[in-house]
Amino acid sequence: MHDASSAGPWPDTLVAALLADVRQGDPPRVLGISGLQGTGKSTLATQLVAAADARDLRAAVLSLDDLYLDHDLRAALAREVHPLLATRGPPGTHEVALGLSVFEAVRAGHAVRLPRFDKLGDRCLPRSAWPTVDGLDLLVFEGWCVGATAEAPSALEAPLNTLERDEDADGRWRRHCNDTLARDYPALWAAIDRLLFLQPPGFDIVPEWRWQQEQALQAAEPGRRGMDRAQVARFVQHYERVSRQALRVLPARADMVVTLDAQRRIVD
Repeated sequence: MHDASSAGPWPDTLVAALLADVRQGDPPRVLGISGLQGTGKSTLATQLVAAADARDLRAAVLSLDDLYLDHDLRAALAREVHPLLATRGPPGTHEVALGLSVFEAVRAGHAVRLPRFDKLGDRCLPRSAWPTVDGLDLLVFEGWCVGATAEAPSALEAPLNTLERDEDADGRWRRHCNDTLARDYPALWAAIDRLLFLQPPGFDIVPEWRWQQEQALQAAEPGRRGMDRAQVARFVQHYERVSRQALRVLPARADMVVTLDAQRRIVD
């Protein structure tokens, strides 16, 4: 995978660079990690927190995935707007205001509960189960589309893949996702102090990486109801449009870009 380091798969030099501007006594920092599915965002976030702890810094992770709307709320969107909104992940299926409230509390130095989402149960965990953090020096915010921007309306006219062609023929779903990405998410992105983009070779590698993730999840939890390869291929099509847009815009928008090859090795 990545170059080896003493504390995890990502190199120590990268971890040190990302922690270079985090110091005790300074205002808390929010570091964004953006990368398409399978790039290793959560692994890097975990490694960063461990490295921060070794430096006597207080750090924690918030994932964009932990801001998912609950199953019932997405079911209502599926009924009222478009059936594809039942699937969590694309813009329009997150509680953006909740994420902003966490950022604001961290910046103010207040104790705050970090949201947590149960993916197997497809439910937001009750607030009583959210971990409480206080006096953070660093909040790491990771997610597959962090920092991505909306497309021009004209770009939405033609379907991008079979999912859009067969299940979103009139474009309502992709327009809704694009509209919410334009309206709701910029405030969340603007609250990030520094943005890292983990750049894969292209979107075409994502189905393979997501299949590898699925196999690892099923091996770790044999009783888990997983997806087969065809289901994974359909699943990633929900994210293809915004992913391709992220690949276009984030190399210029991010403060740091780490380029990966097809084996997730760092090439730049």
